[in-house]
Amino acid sequence: MRVAAIDCGTNSIRLLISDEGSDVARRMEIVRLGEGVDRTGRLSERAIERTRQALLGYAAEIAELGVQRVRMVATSASRDASNADDFRAMVKSVLGVAPEVITGDEEASLSFLGAVRDLTGGDTKLVVDIGGGSTEFITGVTEVDAAISVDIGCVRMTERHLRGDPPTPAEIAAAERDITTAVGRALGVVGNGTLVGLAGSVTTVAALALDLPGYDASRIHHARISYDDVARVTAGLLRMTVAERLALPVMHSGRADVIGAGALILRIVMELAQQGAVIASEHDILDGIAAGLSRS
Repeated sequence: MRVAAIDCGTNSIRLLISDEGSDVARRMEIVRLGEGVDRTGRLSERAIERTRQALLGYAAEIAELGVQRVRMVATSASRDASNADDFRAMVKSVLGVAPEVITGDEEASLSFLGAVRDLTGGDTKLVVDIGGGSTEFITGVTEVDAAISVDIGCVRMTERHLRGDPPTPAEIAAAERDITTAVGRALGVVGNGTLVGLAGSVTTVAALALDLPGYDASRIHHARISYDDVARVTAGLLRMTVAERLALPVMHSGRADVIGAGALILRIVMELAQQGAVIASEHDILDGIAAGLSRS
């Protein structure tokens, strides 16, 4: 069965078209749906329109490739917004199906399913999915044992704290305090295990640590990145202006302004969990959504 999974987060909207577990197409657009939500509590009209334009392209590709089942999930920004009904109506008109605004626990379970599908070994995994508005922490072996979603993400932390270009030491210290509190609470709930990191902040940090000449998912997937390399990359990113980050060959233009916060979250997770390395994964909630569609 050919299925389409769409994940709409705070920063990006992504599409996976899959046929019996094999990728047919993967797409990603930075739409910044959650722009300003932490401050206003609402999705802006401009953010909804950016998302609509991306969905129009996805809908055309879904039709062209003969997809039989479609599921779209919407995560942190759509949970937090007072005008989420406007967003859902827009999606239904473009895509033909309504988005499922899932809970943090559901988001965590789908992320875990996607991340561990192609990992070997019977050890407990600590899967950390660093999003734009929230970060999910999940532990388990093949099924979820414990999970929690906390309201720290690269967009939320940038808007709340890292406003300078580059951010000031005082801004970084404030972000570190906020992140440390949330990460400590999350680890207290889920425990520990082999660290697996998901989403664009992690994979971008991995690409920078590997000194890749361009973004290469095949090199990044399951790469093992040391804490020392994560700390080095994080410090470098926080010293750079957005323009300097944009000049990095692996940097997506829509991620340059928020990558410092995402890297900082990853570094603090590794410190508090006492992890010497993180396994970067290109497989995440999208793969979990597609797997669920194929099985049901």
